[in-house]
Amino acid sequence: MHLTRRFGRAALVAAAAFAALPAAGADVTTEWAGVKLPPAPELKPVTVDPRTTALLVLDMMKGNCGARPRCLASVATVRTLIDAARAHDVMVVYNLTGAGKVEDMVDPSLAPRAGEFMVKGAGGADKFVNSNLDQGLKAKGIKTVIVTGTSAQGAVGGTTNGAAQRGYKAVVPVDGMSAEDAFNELYAAWHIAKGGPANLTSNATLTRSDLIKFGN
Repeated sequence: MHLTRRFGRAALVAAAAFAALPAAGADVTTEWAGVKLPPAPELKPVTVDPRTTALLVLDMMKGNCGARPRCLASVATVRTLIDAARAHDVMVVYNLTGAGKVEDMVDPSLAPRAGEFMVKGAGGADKFVNSNLDQGLKAKGIKTVIVTGTSAQGAVGGTTNGAAQRGYKAVVPVDGMSAEDAFNELYAAWHIAKGGPANLTSNATLTRSDLIKFGN
């Protein structure tokens, strides 16, 4: 009898809880049309130490960058950052997708110089996974990475998160990342600056190329 009453009460509690759940279909899609964008994340100035900083140039290839107009527009910015990095003896790191040939890069002016670091083994958005990137950065005493490339929501977002999870500081210039459209770039920027896990948002700085300074 007591067990019957106990299970009866449990059934009533479960029924009440179930009744309190939203009706089927009342998920985020019902609010999409009315969702308001949050304030744009602040772009912050940042000064990096050339001795412990690396510039990452990710996936700037004809086959993907060339198919994304916004990527083509970022080429000049990435080139300027490469020139500045080299002028300050900053480590420059490349990930080449596809066949991994330098001649397949979207613009010859972005090509690596002899001796610059090439990522090997990376197959997904986070270029740290299954690659030599972490080992190569640690061998040079790198503590901060400036992440550029395409796509914003893929290689840039994934590698920025990968860097933060591995103890690096990440600097992401919005004009050095690109995607198929503005929404994907907005999503990536928001995720890096505000929407991602705490370890990402507390260790990544969203900025613009002209706000990055190389210290002495």
